[in-house]
Amino acid sequence: MAAKKASESFSKTLIEEVHKWGCMKQTGVSLRYMMEFGSKPTQRNLLISGQFLHKELPIRIARRAIELESLPYGLSEKPAVLKVRDWYLDSFRDLRSFPEIKETNDEREFTQMIKAIKVRHNNVVPMMALGVQQLKKGMDPKIVYEDLDEIHQFLDRFYMSRIGIRQHVELHNPNPPLHCVGYIHTKMSPVEVAQNASEDARCICLREYGSAPEVNIYGDPKFTFPYVPTHLHLMVFELVKNSLRAVQECYMDSDRVAPPIRIIVADGIEDVTIKVSDEGGGIPRSGLPKIFTYLYSTARNPLDEHSDLGTADTVTMAGYGYGLPISRLYARYFGGDLQIISMEGYGTDAYLHLSRLGDSQEPLP
Repeated sequence: MAAKKASESFSKTLIEEVHKWGCMKQTGVSLRYMMEFGSKPTQRNLLISGQFLHKELPIRIARRAIELESLPYGLSEKPAVLKVRDWYLDSFRDLRSFPEIKETNDEREFTQMIKAIKVRHNNVVPMMALGVQQLKKGMDPKIVYEDLDEIHQFLDRFYMSRIGIRQHVELHNPNPPLHCVGYIHTKMSPVEVAQNASEDARCICLREYGSAPEVNIYGDPKFTFPYVPTHLHLMVFELVKNSLRAVQECYMDSDRVAPPIRIIVADGIEDVTIKVSDEGGGIPRSGLPKIFTYLYSTARNPLDEHSDLGTADTVTMAGYGYGLPISRLYARYFGGDLQIISMEGYGTDAYLHLSRLGDSQEPLP
């Protein structure tokens, strides 16, 4: 299928408007403000939030749509990337054609529309991963992936912005679940989330290999702090999944029992830190710079040209080459970080630092 330029599928006026809005300044909000504002979904607060999103979302979405048009190495022309760009342009058009929000009924209709936009964008991450795979397929294999800085920086900005947009949309919820403010759970137990994420990762390991190493978790299950359970689940799941695969493959032909993965949850004054340790043979030092790039994976690629991303909820053991860079972005969005320290010939330790949510501003790429 020939690649269609945006100007062929969308009106000239819309494209001009996207460029106009893409030049406007984004408005950042502190995470503390998000929590305080989102914890009181009164009619007045929902109206203010709706008015803010009505103006802010088109700016953020326009910026991403413009970037999707001008990616290096021909990435913009890949069919999967064109599809993502069309989703962003459709959403921009929906937001701009929605009239000014003046009263509660307007706000309710607006809420329904942004829910629909959120569903439209559900598969952005796998679709962009497919676009990157389409790019890799036609690339000279001698190209060093970490040299493709422009693509890595774009994907960092793109996903960081997506996390922010989804957090704002989630905050705009008239009926939040108990202890929840947007995606933030005010009484989240990191030990409990780590248990669930580890069980999910072990299920996938069992499915792929027929067996799975044990996972031992150390920490106080009663300890809670405000954080985003879905983010933490994704991060721990990715780290444990990597550790399980490393241990499984290291001990596959051995008579010895595979050693367990150890997770330690530490409650510090500034950070909550989760360490995931394995004895899976480690990563060579030359491989460490690659592990946070979007184009690198040691596993076979689970995506192909014929992937039906309408039903792409099945999780594979590895291969997107996305788990670690995305996990680090999730950690950094709320002021934390992810570090990997490896001993080749022994194993790997991953340190996930989670910032106690405070006055840090949301990052605006």
